[in-house]
Amino acid sequence: MRHTGVMHPALLYLPGGRLTLSELSAARLDGHLVELGEGYVPADLVDSPSARAAAIAELVPTNTAASGPTAAWVHGAGATPPARHHIRRAVTRRLRLDVPPRVVLHDTALPDDHVVSLGGILVMTPLRTMVDLALVLHREPLRLPWIELLADTDPALLVEAVATIDRMRRVPGARAGRAALQRAMLRTR
Repeated sequence: MRHTGVMHPALLYLPGGRLTLSELSAARLDGHLVELGEGYVPADLVDSPSARAAAIAELVPTNTAASGPTAAWVHGAGATPPARHHIRRAVTRRLRLDVPPRVVLHDTALPDDHVVSLGGILVMTPLRTMVDLALVLHREPLRLPWIELLADTDPALLVEAVATIDRMRRVPGARAGRAALQRAMLRTR
């Protein structure tokens, strides 16, 4: 697991913390703050994966990692986070977690080299995120926009994801995922 940037906690305002939701909304209307994930940040703060991760940290329990569309958003895909956040186990043992209805727990473990630490939470790497999004397309076609948005942050991810899928054997969704990634490559040219 790699550790990358950490946003200073003083720059993230969560409703009910130092300020009430009304105060945060007023600061947003005045142009001092902007919404980011579950909270607000100063309007002049550079949008970064670290800031995005910190903004959803309360939704990602210890020993789990942001995954799927949530990880794509953290890595810079799109302007708004997904309506439902996705997390996966980042440990080999089973976890008993009570997650909010807006959070989907995928109970499969991620290897250490497939996660990075950002903004105080674990997040799937961009490559692993792209591969996972592609592999579920055959049953969840609404993941396609997240593939395209993540590809906009780094078009090389498409080539790397196709190569990764080509090395896999007998994985459900591989053919459909590979085809979708190749179509996305044509779009980015």
